[in-house]
Amino acid sequence: MRALVKTTPGYGCELVDFPVPSPGPGEALVRVAVAGICGTDLHIYKWDPWAQSRIRPPRVIGHEFCGTVVATGEGVDTVKAGDRVAGECHVACGRCVPCLGGQPHICQRLEIIGIDCDGAFAEYVVLPAGNAWQLDQGIPFDVAAIMDPLGNAVHTAMATELPGRSVLITGCGPIGLMAIPVCKMAGAGSVIASDVTESRLTLARRMGADLVLDARDGAVAERVRERTGGSGADAVLEMSGHPSGIRDALQAVRGGGWVGLLGLPGAPVELDLVNLVIFKEVRLQGIFGRLMWQTWEQMSAMLRQGLDIRPIITHRLPLERFKEAFERLESGGAGKVILTIES
Repeated sequence: MRALVKTTPGYGCELVDFPVPSPGPGEALVRVAVAGICGTDLHIYKWDPWAQSRIRPPRVIGHEFCGTVVATGEGVDTVKAGDRVAGECHVACGRCVPCLGGQPHICQRLEIIGIDCDGAFAEYVVLPAGNAWQLDQGIPFDVAAIMDPLGNAVHTAMATELPGRSVLITGCGPIGLMAIPVCKMAGAGSVIASDVTESRLTLARRMGADLVLDARDGAVAERVRERTGGSGADAVLEMSGHPSGIRDALQAVRGGGWVGLLGLPGAPVELDLVNLVIFKEVRLQGIFGRLMWQTWEQMSAMLRQGLDIRPIITHRLPLERFKEAFERLESGGAGKVILTIES
């Protein structure tokens, strides 16, 4: 099969012939139709310090995907050949304290498809059958391929009470952009979005943000307070992971408000905890991955009810044009880039 592989340490990947995997007991073999490129994939492609610490080449990369089950291993009764599925990329052990406590998304032995085992930028991928989410017939493959990051947006939004509340989203990458209509569908009174890239600010308007702020002017918190009668946002979804975005989030949230931290900083962040968190009694919550399987049920219901995330898909390219796809992401001028695998 064709597969995009991190063959050796260093910049880039190679499209190579790779053995088709075989499903073992409890596993499903999926013919991949469409896959989404994540920021994590870009880290691996660029071979930054995080990738160097985690990836062991050769590795087929890619963890956002959908396709059709073509075979199953022994003992599988949850999916069958012909089923259309999306993949949950987090593989939990099922035995640690978080798993036994109903939190497998923060498993102590968590492995991630496309990072710790071979992934989905290939014609076929193997995954635990329990990680294959059966798709509603009405969900197109383009959307199904990015249900993994959509789940990040839904998980973050649903971690607090939203009906009637003012919400700020800092960082309008694909997940932040998807969070805009998710928050509105969940009943948010108003949704404000901020970013530093003009193309992403344009997409935020397309996704329905009530107010879009250019964070380059350094006045996000001031503008949010103007919009909210001087108090600040009730809830903030921090999606950027950038130190300035995190500070904007904490400055803009009202006293007693809530901040969900999903964006991943590239290095430790220095914060004024006294004035930005402690004196304001701000509630901070780290957000990781998706709840299995509550988040998948929630986002499937939202898609059935008309949630439209397709405007964030700015580029659709075949797998063989992977270099162009990653160049688009590196330039910062793309929304979500997806790769078509199956002809």
